[in-house]
Amino acid sequence: MSTEHTPKEYSIFQIAINLTITCFISGIIIAGVYFISHPVAVKNAAAKEMETMQVLVPEADKFTPIEGEEDWYAAEKGGETIAYVVPGETKGYGGKIGMLVAVNADGSVIDYQILVANETPGLGDKAGKEPFKSQIIGKTSDHLVVTKDASNKEDVQAMTGATISSKAVTKGVKEAVDGVVEYVGGVK
Repeated sequence: MSTEHTPKEYSIFQIAINLTITCFISGIIIAGVYFISHPVAVKNAAAKEMETMQVLVPEADKFTPIEGEEDWYAAEKGGETIAYVVPGETKGYGGKIGMLVAVNADGSVIDYQILVANETPGLGDKAGKEPFKSQIIGKTSDHLVVTKDASNKEDVQAMTGATISSKAVTKGVKEAVDGVVEYVGGVK
């Protein structure tokens, strides 16, 4: 006597029902995880942005959103605006470069922080680090121009092997500075 076991055959309809139930349950699980984690992610992103602004303008005791300007903040100390922190975005060698730029009311760069970039490691990624960064700090829009002329000390020297990244970061900072200058009424 043979005890062969024949597998149960499923119809297309039964398979479709099983897949539908599986997808429905998976969807509920994903939605639940998103519902729980999204507010936490938004809160963490806002805290990270505040930390970055505090690093850019350490003497500020408050950052107030500016009405009518998306993601712009007035850096305040004792109720007085001492600087502006604005987003900058440009296209570099490796794609989008997103940054926050701190600008004095006189239109000079206080500091900047690159938040998103995909530049070449060891070359273009140095655009957010010293010594390149210190070339930009303190400059006004007129001198936020990249040059390869080593005798030109007023403008920004291109990083060797990363001219595109140098120009992109400088352009993003310049656009932020120009925006602040326009906002405060053309003061230079």
